[in-house]
Amino acid sequence: MTAVLEKPLPTAPRSLEVERFVARAAHRSPVRRLLSRLRWPLGIYTTPAVIVLAWELASRIGLLAENTAPAPTRILHAGYELYQRGELVPSVVISLERAGAGLALGLAVGVTAGVLGGLLRSGEYLFNGVVQILHTIPLLAILPLMIVWFGIDELTKVLLISFGAALPMYLNLFAAIRGVDQRLVEMARSAGASRFRQVARVLLPGALPGFLVGLRFALAYSVLGLVAAELVNADRGIGFLISRAQTYQQTDQVFFGLMIYAVLGLLADQFVRILERVLLSWRPGFEAS
Repeated sequence: MTAVLEKPLPTAPRSLEVERFVARAAHRSPVRRLLSRLRWPLGIYTTPAVIVLAWELASRIGLLAENTAPAPTRILHAGYELYQRGELVPSVVISLERAGAGLALGLAVGVTAGVLGGLLRSGEYLFNGVVQILHTIPLLAILPLMIVWFGIDELTKVLLISFGAALPMYLNLFAAIRGVDQRLVEMARSAGASRFRQVARVLLPGALPGFLVGLRFALAYSVLGLVAAELVNADRGIGFLISRAQTYQQTDQVFFGLMIYAVLGLLADQFVRILERVLLSWRPGFEAS
């Protein structure tokens, strides 16, 4: 009997372009990495920082009028004056309480409706049509109706913020659940997984990226809802400071209030970015060059 020699299966040769791409990615010189960091020292906030510096320079040399766009240093000084008078910290705390209450209510409604709508056909029929209709109505268009229904108290402001947070969360979570690869569900079903395990181990983890996208939009829209709620009939909060500054034509205080809203939006975005790094560490993504 002659021994049969097993030959290894031939592997597909790599193309020259793939080899070059891998070599460039693996052996990127430290000098290029250093130059990239120097070019964007603050990351995604490099461009906003450059705009602020150009704004300060244009104000100092007289290209921008003080009553139209005061210098950033003048805006910060106006905020310091509000702090010295004891008005800044209580206003920020009240606005954060409103935003937190409205965001919690909106996320609770949006996540619950999104999960039910994504998993159940009856949930889709129950929620999807209503959400698609409400999604086309601007926040400011709903505000007069809420004032008629609930008055001008805190409840109207919290409900307006929750309305802005719930809709994007539902839409993104619903689309994320329905976008999970059907082959993964079939694989889990073939392995004998129960319906609960299919949802817990396949559908919800697969929908996690879409959930985080919805969370980013929900946080952004909650800030927009806070702005809309506080600029109408508010007697406390950041919006009240802006409305009062508008009445007395204190442009620097108006800009400072807008800066606080912008900082809240940036902090919300950073919070979601941290969640993405922690919760999606298992999923490699494209890294731009």
